[in-house]
Amino acid sequence: MALNPAVMGIVNVTPDSFFPASRSTTTNDALARGRALFDAGCDIVDVGGESTRPGAQGVGLAEELARVIPVVAALAHAGPVSIDTQKVLVAREAVAAGATVINDVSCTLLELAGELNVGYVVMHRRGDSLTMQLDPHYDDVLGEVLAFLRNQAERAHSLGVAPLWLDPGIGFGKTVEHNLALLAGAERLVAMAREFGAGVLIGTSRKRFLGQVGPRVLEVDERLEGSIATEAWAMLQGVSMVRVHDAGAAVQLRELLVRPLEEVVA
Repeated sequence: MALNPAVMGIVNVTPDSFFPASRSTTTNDALARGRALFDAGCDIVDVGGESTRPGAQGVGLAEELARVIPVVAALAHAGPVSIDTQKVLVAREAVAAGATVINDVSCTLLELAGELNVGYVVMHRRGDSLTMQLDPHYDDVLGEVLAFLRNQAERAHSLGVAPLWLDPGIGFGKTVEHNLALLAGAERLVAMAREFGAGVLIGTSRKRFLGQVGPRVLEVDERLEGSIATEAWAMLQGVSMVRVHDAGAAVQLRELLVRPLEEVVA
């Protein structure tokens, strides 16, 4: 069990990310949010300039670069920064500006991470933002996601990519039932990742499925409790990192879980 899971805070330099409170439409707003995340205890801040929510439209290269590079360059002086992108040039420029991790929902930048000698988050996704939630189907969602991530971990190992995190892609081409099955199988994901010296990253924060499991549908601003509950479950299963919007709550959660566990292990 990982007794000290990292907390990754989210900086969306976008006008259309699914959680309005996370949006930053100017560089100054994004910098203020990033610094607040570090102040709240985040171990790394994830900067993205293109929404990957279901139905999101893509952003041009020049626009994405203009959104994220100044933010990455400034925040890299405050703490570790990852770049959330699917574009080679954005990732390359962000690393040059100080990012030390590439967080890639498209799973196409693994070789680049090896070339640049930076960490990498490999995520499972079916389709893209426009198609992934149309009618996702799996015969065995946990088995299929495990097989995909194992294949990518083997590729990463051959390329010498480290550190490496495996992300099952909660909410990316999955139904509510698929997401819950992946959470239920988190311990198996962790065990497989450890074979490659990798960690598991879980991102459930504020996602739609959290509002669809109770007696009524919850809007995004009502999903804090579900976010914290699933993050607690993930931490207890041994994941290495949780990606969150609500940094203070997640950091407090970690402290409440980690200290008692450390005392038991000691």
